[in-house]
Amino acid sequence: MILKTKTGISVDTEIDLTPGERHILQKLLVWEVMASSPEEFRRKKDEAFKRGWNQSGPLREREIMKSITTDMEEKVAQRLSETSPKIIRGGQPL
Repeated sequence: MILKTKTGISVDTEIDLTPGERHILQKLLVWEVMASSPEEFRRKKDEAFKRGWNQSGPLREREIMKSITTDMEEKVAQRLSETSPKIIRGGQPL
């Protein structure tokens, strides 16, 4: 799979990521659409790196993964800002 971040970084997950990183990425793709806040997404990301993959233990978050996860976190924030009700004068949602 080829990922392209908002900053223009292109990542070939088969070549550029380790098996453990690909496993974490799969989990984070789910959390990208399920997280109720950027903080929750960040927490899930941190947990995934602490646990590692296939009983491997913790994984270090390399720069390539930081680029991907930062982009994902921004997408979470954007999704939530687009779906949250807009409040108008008088406290009523639009």
